[in-house]
Amino acid sequence: MTGQDPAHHRPWRAIQRRVSRKIRVGDVEVGGDAPITVQSMTNTLTSDAAATIAQVRALEEAGADIVRVSCPDEESTAAFPAIVKAAGVPLVADIHFHYRRAIEAAKAGAACLRINPGNIGSPDRVREVIQAARDHGCSMRIGVNAGSLERELLERYGEPCPQAMVESALNHARILQDHDFHEFKISVKASDPFMTVAAYQMLAEAIDCPLHLGVTEAGAIRTGTVKSSIGIGSLLWAGIGDTIRVSLAADPVEEVKVGFDILKSLGLRHRGVNIIACPSCARQGFNVIATVEALEQRLAHVSTPMSLSIIGCVVNGPGEALMTDVGFTGGGKGAGMVYLAGKPDHKMDNGRMVDHIVELVEAKAAELDREAAAAKAAA
Repeated sequence: MTGQDPAHHRPWRAIQRRVSRKIRVGDVEVGGDAPITVQSMTNTLTSDAAATIAQVRALEEAGADIVRVSCPDEESTAAFPAIVKAAGVPLVADIHFHYRRAIEAAKAGAACLRINPGNIGSPDRVREVIQAARDHGCSMRIGVNAGSLERELLERYGEPCPQAMVESALNHARILQDHDFHEFKISVKASDPFMTVAAYQMLAEAIDCPLHLGVTEAGAIRTGTVKSSIGIGSLLWAGIGDTIRVSLAADPVEEVKVGFDILKSLGLRHRGVNIIACPSCARQGFNVIATVEALEQRLAHVSTPMSLSIIGCVVNGPGEALMTDVGFTGGGKGAGMVYLAGKPDHKMDNGRMVDHIVELVEAKAAELDREAAAAKAAA
């Protein structure tokens, strides 16, 4: 119940991922058959190493596979080695225009440089940056945004559009390819989900490098989550995308949470407890909304993939519980039925339900962790 259904068993759930070449961001693989990774970005001043390290660690705890850090000035790249040393995940140095910052970041331990080669000056400067990336084992991300396209493309196309974004991306990619550098991925982001999806669809047909997905400047947590789910989710469902960042005007930790929720919804990654809950209605035998809110908070520390159903009445409750590791279905009269591994197990008073479910989930997570460790040791 904790894993994805085999494609032969439920073929309508199968997603055929686009074939892309694989690159490395530090010790994390991106593309090919590697799991789709979740990224976020710090919003502290990078020159404040302590604050940035604290935020990187918070993102790690939330499950981030890769974290991006801005490097706009020398103070930032000077602080970068300490941040890299303290980080438990690979760091991407975000570079705009200044080639020296890219070289400094590569020397400082960046696993990847987010940079557009065509924006950093002369061919000699481009060669220096590519050589620094080679020397220090950095990959690169070409990052094209609809809001900062080259003037020549805007004049030719009249406005930002998918064709202009893809042309920009391929022009930058060609610079790296001409220098026999192929350890790169590409993003083509817009705040408009329609433009974003169309650009990635075109790019996926034009090049075989890994693609970094995102709807940029998506907005606050609610609207940004909706836009990102539509844009990123549509692409992932079509098999396009190798790593994602959900861009929210919110705590970066929320970006990681939403990213994993998108992947979990599509069966592409499994981390933490997937709570299946009914919308509230007059049939509910307990306060479903308050219960789910409490459980989400108290189970946030559980990283083991597993499923939990919280259903207010017996209309859909037993059926949903069949498909989950732990379930609770309201039955009226102040109590409900607890299901374990899809089967009714025992009754529980509503007043004690949250504490009891937390105990059951933690125990199940520990059991699954032991089984996984044993299987790994046996292999």
